[in-house]
Amino acid sequence: MKSILIIGGSGLVGSSLIKLASNNMKVFFTFCNNKYETSSAESFSIDLLDKKNSAANLIKSLSPDIVVNTAAFQNVDYCELNHNMADQLHVKSTKEICSACIETSSKLIHFSSNFVFDGKKGFYNENDSCNPISYYGKTRLEAEKIVLESSQNNVILRTTVIYGWHKNSKFTNFVLKQLTNGLKLEAFTDQYGNPTLADDIAKCILKIISTDTSGLFHAVGKSCINRHEFALSLADKFGLNKDLIFPITSNEKQQVALRPSNGCLDTTKIKMEIGFEFCDIKTGISNLFDQFLKNDKKMIF
Repeated sequence: MKSILIIGGSGLVGSSLIKLASNNMKVFFTFCNNKYETSSAESFSIDLLDKKNSAANLIKSLSPDIVVNTAAFQNVDYCELNHNMADQLHVKSTKEICSACIETSSKLIHFSSNFVFDGKKGFYNENDSCNPISYYGKTRLEAEKIVLESSQNNVILRTTVIYGWHKNSKFTNFVLKQLTNGLKLEAFTDQYGNPTLADDIAKCILKIISTDTSGLFHAVGKSCINRHEFALSLADKFGLNKDLIFPITSNEKQQVALRPSNGCLDTTKIKMEIGFEFCDIKTGISNLFDQFLKNDKKMIF
């Protein structure tokens, strides 16, 4: 039986992967601030920003067959204002993890972002040139290079706007909470991405492991939409008031860090190489709604 260590197992992707991987793998995972308990996996408290409490030491002690690193700052603006912290989590910790994986011959599956692109083109494939316009994007790109240069067996998964039935699904929970409480919200019309269901990512990772695939891949949902369209789709499926959703542009509400205007990614490569296809936004939101019904119409937040 293969063993897998999920760094950031209490998060949106990590918790989805734990559920699926525990069916036929020995699962270990780390958590930091958000403790997550499950009988199907062994957990470890690790703070990647604390040099004394290192993920590298854990990798060396467990010697897992696969390491999945989902850890990253979710707040892009925070990284723009705190370069040292972004460097530590995205770059320095990645170096340490890579070194440990080499020592234990572990395959590393590392998450990256569409923020490595400037957003001028859209529908980027893996051969397109990167040009990050935020410090967050720069550190994610630097981490990519470290991972790919470390071992030919490693995997980079670029993804974006991850959502699911989870307390850490930031955008979907924000929209549903505001509308459920009858509150207005603003959503950007000029920032496009591919909303990506966390369960799909977990399934994709297992397919990568079973086929022993390596390299750089775009792993995102089929639909290229803006945040305003995403919010409207959520409201429509959950029967909430769409009139409370107001369109806004980046010029009207400036953010600290620049965002790619069109960060949509092309997933042809991953479909061709491992035969995996991500769902579209309609199917993904239907998945959320099914979870809502299973929980007796109680929201996750």
